[in-house]
Amino acid sequence: MDRYSLVIDMGVGKLIQQFLKGRGFTVHCIDFIDREMEDAAIIEFARQQKSILITMDKDFGELVFREKKVHAGILLLRLEDATAQEKLAVIQQIIESFIDKLPNSFSVYQNGTLRTRTD
Repeated sequence: MDRYSLVIDMGVGKLIQQFLKGRGFTVHCIDFIDREMEDAAIIEFARQQKSILITMDKDFGELVFREKKVHAGILLLRLEDATAQEKLAVIQQIIESFIDKLPNSFSVYQNGTLRTRTD
């Protein structure tokens, strides 16, 4: 599997950050870059890094589809009540089965289903 560069947004979790780093991915964590960074700036940072953004923030959908923000790929995890272990299990499944679908697409994981949209 090719290794992709990833940007991990606030709230995704340190366990996922550690897992992805351990799997050899280049990981940029917003927690460590700028905790006050605006969502539009996060999208631009990820695009400049040619990185897939992993987030739990639904506002990114509005930025992409209403404001037409250009991105390198966004994975929105709709896992509001999930434990860290449950989030990790989802990320492991997505990385193992669907990582090649994430670049340059807007993907949403919810209720056991990954939906991917490229425009």
